[in-house]
Amino acid sequence: MSNEENKPNEEELQPENVEQQDDVDAVGMEADIDWNQESELDDADSKIAQLEAALLASEAKVKEQQDSVLRAKAEVENMRRRTEQEIDKARKYALNKFSEELLPVIDNLERAIQAADAENEIVKPILEGVELTHKTFIDVVTKFGLSEINPEGEAFNPELHQAMSIQESPDHEPNTVMFVMQKGYELNGRVIRPAMVMVSK
Repeated sequence: MSNEENKPNEEELQPENVEQQDDVDAVGMEADIDWNQESELDDADSKIAQLEAALLASEAKVKEQQDSVLRAKAEVENMRRRTEQEIDKARKYALNKFSEELLPVIDNLERAIQAADAENEIVKPILEGVELTHKTFIDVVTKFGLSEINPEGEAFNPELHQAMSIQESPDHEPNTVMFVMQKGYELNGRVIRPAMVMVSK
């Protein structure tokens, strides 16, 4: 036999080679598709993870801003309350110094009334004028929150009274104000001058 006869016919070999090549190409394409799908899935997972991280960061920022707003709101409310209290105090006690300066005038009017001879006909009209002046004066200062502290016969209170002396007395309970040497005054509940008193023991 000649070599030519032993050579396989090209036409006989070609279909098998084509089929094998097609199988190889199909496997290669499947591998490419699988790799592309995995790559796309990895990209999607990565994007989802990024979006979730961004969402968490945004939520944390929103929470922080809400807390800041609540704190600012509370501070404004506290400031408003403090301002109202200060305005109220200023309104109540604006006359504090002025009232303190008026107390000696009231004291002197009362001393004049006590010292006057009510039986003397010449002094009587003057005394009536001083009493009227004193009454009008007291009415005016009372309108602005000034009130007297005159605790004779009451229990001694160190917040309102100043003990000038302590004496034994069979006629009074212990720790009782026996005598008021000088009246005290308070302005809208705040003592501007304590009453000077003698206390029993």
